Amino acid sequence: MPSRAKRLEKIPPYLFAEIARIKAEMRARGEDIIDLGIGDPDQPTPAPIVTAMQQAVTHPATHRYDESARGWQTFLDAAARWLRREFSVEVDPKSEILEVIGSKEGLAHLIWAYCDPGDAVIVPDPGYPVYRIQADLCDATVYDARLKEENGFLPVLEDIPVEIAKKAKLFFTCYPGNPTGAVAPKEFYEDAVRFCRDYDILLVGDLAYAMVTYDGYRCASPLQVEGAKEHVIEFHSLSKPFNMTGWRIGFACGGADALAPLSRLKDNIDSKQFAAIAETAAWALDHGENRATLELYQRRRDVLVRGLKEAGWDVPTPRATFYVWARVPTSETSAEFARRLLGEAKVLVIPGNGYGPGGEGYVRMSLTVSGDVAGERLEEAARRIAAVGAVARA
Repeated sequence: MPSRAKRLEKIPPYLFAEIARIKAEMRARGEDIIDLGIGDPDQPTPAPIVTAMQQAVTHPATHRYDESARGWQTFLDAAARWLRREFSVEVDPKSEILEVIGSKEGLAHLIWAYCDPGDAVIVPDPGYPVYRIQADLCDATVYDARLKEENGFLPVLEDIPVEIAKKAKLFFTCYPGNPTGAVAPKEFYEDAVRFCRDYDILLVGDLAYAMVTYDGYRCASPLQVEGAKEHVIEFHSLSKPFNMTGWRIGFACGGADALAPLSRLKDNIDSKQFAAIAETAAWALDHGENRATLELYQRRRDVLVRGLKEAGWDVPTPRATFYVWARVPTSETSAEFARRLLGEAKVLVIPGNGYGPGGEGYVRMSLTVSGDVAGERLEEAARRIAAVGAVARA
């Protein structure tokens, strides 16, 4: 058997292997685990979208290779209309949008399309691990832009060293944020676009949670900044707003020149998503709505936050995403606290250090809980945490 590529050694071990092992053992013993770990919608894809897929898959034209330059044109056109409607952003669907097989795929391949060994990539810390891992695989220099609670979990641009900025090709942001649930105002993007223009960096906006918002909040987009297209690529996904994680469909948008390297790489890697899925995704962008799921998330959020506060844990109320990001309320590390909640309360949370060094001292709790109908599993989770005295213990 030949040896595997040395670059794979740069991929860290599965961050949550021990917790996953303990959870499996406990479930094998018949114990009831409330899993607040997974960030995957637990509700089904809305029925009208499924019906649209059933119709699209009968069209013979969708059964062949999609030989278009940038993706199924019906989908790209719908994406342009959606951007105009949701963000008042104008893009040309023939040159400024690119279909991706889920935003994770597009984000990963963007790094390969731009970065050579020694180039710098600025990533949020804590942040979605894909940015860092792919940059490491490309032998790029990774700079952690620390996200601190006192700064609203926004990077402080002035703290980025000039020597890093001069070497950087990509600057990743994710708002609404995974794992923090933080949001970014348009003013932040104005500053970030100016920073990237000054240093010839591409600002990469991961907006996977753009439509998962509460209490009337509407998120901003970096492409709303005047003149941003030269220096911005945004990624949008249908996974979170339409409960379509398994469908693997999304799009990148920005200036045609900025998208060109990713398009060229993808031409030599994949043959695009199944066209029936792209056709259905176009229908979803034009006609779909998922208000019932968002209302359920908001009920769960309110139940969990209220219950944990009553237990003595002062957790924040997020305005977006389906995550609650909270300080560990004891002197334990993130991993120690998460391990104890699982062992004693039978509640699984994710230790924050899994998202980078800046996540130490926090845990992430997801509102996507299988088996929950109207928040009762979140209420039970808070009750269990209170019952074992997990919050009060030093």
